[in-house]
Amino acid sequence: MKIEKQVKAVSFAAKSGTGKTTLVEKLIVELRSRGYRVGAFKAISHLFDIDQPGKDSHRMAAAGAEAMLICSAEKLAFVSTHTEKPDVHDLLNQYFQDVDIVLVEGYKHGPLPKIEIVRQKRREQLLCCPNSYDPTYIAVASDAPLDLEIPVFDLNDPDTITDFLEKTFLL
Repeated sequence: MKIEKQVKAVSFAAKSGTGKTTLVEKLIVELRSRGYRVGAFKAISHLFDIDQPGKDSHRMAAAGAEAMLICSAEKLAFVSTHTEKPDVHDLLNQYFQDVDIVLVEGYKHGPLPKIEIVRQKRREQLLCCPNSYDPTYIAVASDAPLDLEIPVFDLNDPDTITDFLEKTFLL
């Protein structure tokens, strides 16, 4: 019986348009330069289709296939339908056993440890402390100084944020 290791994952949470993807891209590059295998997971709240109408795989899915695998020499994509949103830990354990850390974009209200991204120009209520402090938020990355109970990092300093990820999840 194979025992799955606990997948290490951290979510990056923010309002739309704050720069989550930009920061995650920089962190992936930095973690890879340090020798880590990195997974990326984009959680979205709307419907999506990775295939193009008219293509064979799209036609098969439209015909009612409940699972569709597209595979080439370089990549594969697996799409399956479900009736309810899968558990994030189940997804991490199923798809990310071969990486050192998964950077998740989204799940701002989920169970994963989170780093909130805050921009000064979008001074809205912080997700980490709307009324009281949410303990799943472990840090904030911001382009402005903030006085919080958790570490606050310069949003434009991915090296320091990577140091934090390394110390918190990888060492």
